Amino acid sequence: MKTRLQLRRQGLTASFSEAKIDALLLTSPANWFYLTGFTGESGALVVSRKGTVLITDGRFMVQGRAETSGVRILQQKGSLVESAGQFLKDSRFRRVGFDPTQVTVGQMQSLRRAAGARVRWVPTPGKAERLRMRKDAAELAQMRRAAILAGEVVQSAIGLLKPGIREFEVGAEIEYQMRKRGASGPAFETIVAFGERAALPHARPTGKRLRKNELVVLDLGVILGHYCSDITRTVYMGRAPRRIRMWYQAVLEAQTAAIAAAKSGAACGDVDGAARHVLAGYRLDHLFVHSTGHGLGLEVHEDPRVARGQKKRLEPGNVITIEPGVYAAGIGGIRIEDDVAVHADRTEVLTRAPRDLIEI
Repeated sequence: MKTRLQLRRQGLTASFSEAKIDALLLTSPANWFYLTGFTGESGALVVSRKGTVLITDGRFMVQGRAETSGVRILQQKGSLVESAGQFLKDSRFRRVGFDPTQVTVGQMQSLRRAAGARVRWVPTPGKAERLRMRKDAAELAQMRRAAILAGEVVQSAIGLLKPGIREFEVGAEIEYQMRKRGASGPAFETIVAFGERAALPHARPTGKRLRKNELVVLDLGVILGHYCSDITRTVYMGRAPRRIRMWYQAVLEAQTAAIAAAKSGAACGDVDGAARHVLAGYRLDHLFVHSTGHGLGLEVHEDPRVARGQKKRLEPGNVITIEPGVYAAGIGGIRIEDDVAVHADRTEVLTRAPRDLIEI
């Protein structure tokens, strides 16, 4: 009986005929793990119908053999790309696929020299990533746990908020709580933004102290069992004025509409449009400066993109973020983000923290 990893590799090679390739070179650590279980920091994976070969250096030989099954482990000689090219040359592959978004020009030059003129390099971007978009039951269970953990961490962080605390103090406590609760680390650099800095969608923690009557944006994600989560909550320090309450309600309604639209078969652009339509009704759509969401999995940003004009249709097993927001210079920003799993007959919100406006 084939293992889950063997079935993934089989699914990958099934697409080789259409791409007219004999083998595929993979250089992304997330793809190595997805296809083989290897968690090392250096490697090149070659997948073909003949089998799967992982080329790595001496630091990871024992680890590679322990973590994989049905995979040949080769120790590199010289540089990694030179060793990969030499292996492809020795294996007599004629047409080798690669992802031009993940291989640099310098690496490609080295690969061509090492592999020789016989090998024809065929750009085949996103082959493994397309498989990764559809999570199986085990992946969804792990992502559910990661999402719940992120919700617990954000709620604990809200409990820290008081006038005088600094952004980086909150950020440090968030990342401590992640690891204390079992995460291997943050899925991305934690965002903590007070007051006017909340108008920066990707603000990083600074020494700014929290004051009364300021917005607070907390955006964090954990890596748990290799899978990422991503959640954002916005808090007001004090009694929120009418304008802030109206903006928050608009963002919450926009998120609710986008979640409702995120059904199997829906175009990603239409999900994005559902959020924008609500904000336009409040005349706030001009303050929404990023896409509504993105795919989530082994990496915090994966396909599919939930953005304007995206024709890709959602499928069962997709996990996406839904995170509309409004941002006004000199005032701050409001963003609400949750992780959403698409099923054949329903949509599941994986993150569990309350979404109503919190005033402290």
